[in-house]
Amino acid sequence: MNGRIITPNSEKILLEEIARIGPEQVAQKIMAPKGIFRIIKLEGINCAAANILKQEMLSRGGEVVVSSQVYRLSAGAQTSALLMGTMAQFRELISKLRMQSLSSLQSVADELVRLLSSAGSPVGTHTRIDGIDFQWNARTYVMGIINVTPDSFSGDGTNGNIEKAVEQGKRFAESGADFLDIGGESTAPGSNPVSAEEEISRVIPVLKKLRQETSIPISIDTSKSEVAKAALAEGAGIINDVWGLKKDDRMKNVISREKAMVILMHNRHASEEVRFENKIGGFYQGADYSDLIGEICNSLRESINLALEAGIESEKILIDPGIGFGKTPEQNLQVLRRLPELKSLGYPILLGTSRKSFIGRILKRHPNERLFGTAASIALGIAGGANIVRVHDVEEMMQVACIADAILV
Repeated sequence: MNGRIITPNSEKILLEEIARIGPEQVAQKIMAPKGIFRIIKLEGINCAAANILKQEMLSRGGEVVVSSQVYRLSAGAQTSALLMGTMAQFRELISKLRMQSLSSLQSVADELVRLLSSAGSPVGTHTRIDGIDFQWNARTYVMGIINVTPDSFSGDGTNGNIEKAVEQGKRFAESGADFLDIGGESTAPGSNPVSAEEEISRVIPVLKKLRQETSIPISIDTSKSEVAKAALAEGAGIINDVWGLKKDDRMKNVISREKAMVILMHNRHASEEVRFENKIGGFYQGADYSDLIGEICNSLRESINLALEAGIESEKILIDPGIGFGKTPEQNLQVLRRLPELKSLGYPILLGTSRKSFIGRILKRHPNERLFGTAASIALGIAGGANIVRVHDVEEMMQVACIADAILV
């Protein structure tokens, strides 16, 4: 019989398998949605809506998990719900919900439509930056890191040497980098903050020279509006804010006014001090989350709303789960395992795992000895839905991204 379990990771693969068997053309379109299974989590569903959802999915052969309070019909009870079913079952459910009078069920239907459509493509499938069109579903893009700092955790900081930083940027561009990301303040666990004036004095000279030497888009890694304003005036096209517009109230307006692109990263203060280990460097040893992925998604939604309310166009928003920021090494691994869930937010995903301490803890190696560990995390991150990878080793990670993309097409 030569039996095997088919595990399609896209509708395209499923359709290929169906067509290979040879059913009627009309039947193929009917069968495909029955073979794609989805598990969707919704939060804050009221008791009445949860019971109707449960009944409707059960009647179609699906399932809905709700809290025990819902079964007891507790007054005012709210629950999270896990809806489990095929695409065909979800489509039938949405049609049924549209006929219900409860406004909460209409909202559920709207959210289901959004989630099911966002699973494959970001809300803005392409973005034009500095005259270059980036097609988020075409391939993975690579961002090269330029640390103009004396205390970079990875050991690649240029320590104020403008020429060294510019040469690094030119080398990255020649190696095929799609973006350059210049940072003037280390954001590694336990690093010391610097003033806006110091940060500007580090990044602007490098930015000016690189603008003359290369045409690829340049991002500035900063959470200070003064630095962002100065950098955008000198030709930067992207602001990479590791606090997701939540640290400096003026940042969102600066970005909106200049019609720049923004990277919104998840971050939070960890609950315990940073721990330092020989070879590994610093990492957070305590960070309390009751629902890690749920809280990351909720925090990123808040950042997205801040951006949209300020007038930043949705096509100019990228999100970053913040590997290494306010998370323990074990939590970083969990984020990578569940990275596909962030696609539900509907925005392109930037992933930064390069040389980070969670890799060092596993391999027991210094930052500059983590090339292969980084490559593994990048490849799996691309498989999980990353659209841009931010790296120290551009030439090598370009190859990783190229092979990962070829496999995933």
